[in-house]
Amino acid sequence: MDSALSPADGRIGSGSAPDFAFAFNDRNFSDRVLRIETIPDSPQESKSDPEGCSSIADWARNRKRRREENKKDDVVDVLMHREEQILNCNMPDIEDGVTYENEDEEAVPMVVESPSGGGVHTNPNGDEAAHRDDSSWIMGCKTGLQVKTIHISSPILAAKSRFFYKLFSNGMRESKQRHVTLRIHSSEEAAFMELLSFMYGNTLSTTTPSALLDVLMAADKYEVASCMRYCSRLLQISPMTCESALLYLDLPSTLLMAEAVQPLTDAAKQFLAELIQVEDIILAFLSRFQEELLNLPLAGIEAVLSSDDLQVASEDSVYDFVLKWARTHYPNLEERREMLGTRLGRLIRFPHMTCRKLKKVLTCNEFHPELASKVVLEALFFKTESPRQRSRAVEELNFSSRRFIERPYKYRPIKVMEFELPRRQCIVYLDLKREECAHLFPSGRLYSQAFHLGGQGFFLSAHCNIDQQTNLNCFGLFLGMQEKGSVSFAVDYEFAARSKPTEEYMSKYKGNYTFTGGKAVGYRNLFSLPWPAFMANDSLYFIKGILHLRAELTIRTVTLS
Repeated sequence: MDSALSPADGRIGSGSAPDFAFAFNDRNFSDRVLRIETIPDSPQESKSDPEGCSSIADWARNRKRRREENKKDDVVDVLMHREEQILNCNMPDIEDGVTYENEDEEAVPMVVESPSGGGVHTNPNGDEAAHRDDSSWIMGCKTGLQVKTIHISSPILAAKSRFFYKLFSNGMRESKQRHVTLRIHSSEEAAFMELLSFMYGNTLSTTTPSALLDVLMAADKYEVASCMRYCSRLLQISPMTCESALLYLDLPSTLLMAEAVQPLTDAAKQFLAELIQVEDIILAFLSRFQEELLNLPLAGIEAVLSSDDLQVASEDSVYDFVLKWARTHYPNLEERREMLGTRLGRLIRFPHMTCRKLKKVLTCNEFHPELASKVVLEALFFKTESPRQRSRAVEELNFSSRRFIERPYKYRPIKVMEFELPRRQCIVYLDLKREECAHLFPSGRLYSQAFHLGGQGFFLSAHCNIDQQTNLNCFGLFLGMQEKGSVSFAVDYEFAARSKPTEEYMSKYKGNYTFTGGKAVGYRNLFSLPWPAFMANDSLYFIKGILHLRAELTIRTVTLS
């Protein structure tokens, strides 16, 4: 009974599902009467017309308000019904918000003409007319309570809805009664009527995103999987915006877990991932749009952090941002721990964080100690592996986890080995892909993550320079110190690179320099080659498409300025 896209007119049609639209609300093809009691929404909700939502944002605000009010009203309704049941033993049983009434125990209502002008009509033979308007509106004893009666076919509804299937086949006395009463809020009425119509005719008359979302919510509530798939497909082919994509990802958890809605949520995630590429979200994490990102819901943040193409300074900045977002939206520590452990923590790519930041993870009380130890150990083991072993690990775990996949960081990840004795020294390994080097031409720069020696931050930078002697482009490598301060460092340094055929590291340049902060030193033409020869297919320095660089730093003296 699944819906399908009709190639003839471009609309989503019924496919192979039988069409019983002719039987909707027709007593000749019905075996029961559904009594729909509609209770008014809260006064605040009454001010906004659910049918007149001008945007997805209006729908979201109204839906959130309705959800909160309905929860309160549901509790009151249940308490009222239970009290009535105690006072009057003849009151019908209540189950899941549905009441059943014996046909000859119905209260006599006051009939009010329906807004469409259609009421209960009789034909010349004295029978009620068999057409789609065969329904009536009734004003009950409660102020504001409206009642609509519709003729329904229990086999048709049971075939489409698990809710109605259980309702009509639970074996209880009530399941055999002809009259069934269902109570809903007035804001749900339009969507519920559309849902009933869909169960007969496999199509909807509404096409606006806000109305489709209401029907989708109703279909989830009454377990009509075919209608959920139908709404999901219509929303997928509707123009998507950042606002609507985030809303689709922030639907109730029951909807998000439903198989029928998965294609819609996948499309929303893909849209956000592509938007990230277009909008260059690197600036968001660095400064400019961080406040906007902090206002995103959890589902939106998950979509952003799930992207392999997210352009950020480093994974350290992702970690810092996640903690900032979590503290903003989850002020309670235990709730924050739970959310980080089960949701956002899984999206942080710890293997690509710096060792300095990983040390902070171990002492961060916002992660469970067991989880912190696990992710840090896993990251450290990953860092000790060779590039070939890393590639194999990424391929093997790509299907189960994406935390090993490297994002296009602004500051390239490095491997660092530190020594305290006999002198303070560190060895830094920086691997660059051929395409990363190609993007440096004609005057680009590429920076490594920061590393620390003697309590001071350093970095490496690769450049495409103009050789001063030949006036040709060439590859250069530089060493810089981050902050200016009152301490100067006398440093011996050496640059090396792997080269064919031995694939061993070969020293390319040695020097020494006294750093005072904010300065860089290095060699403009590291390989003594013009750029075309360095980038050639037969270049000695690209091994399986990777340029392997190494820098050794040794502190000779530290002087206070």
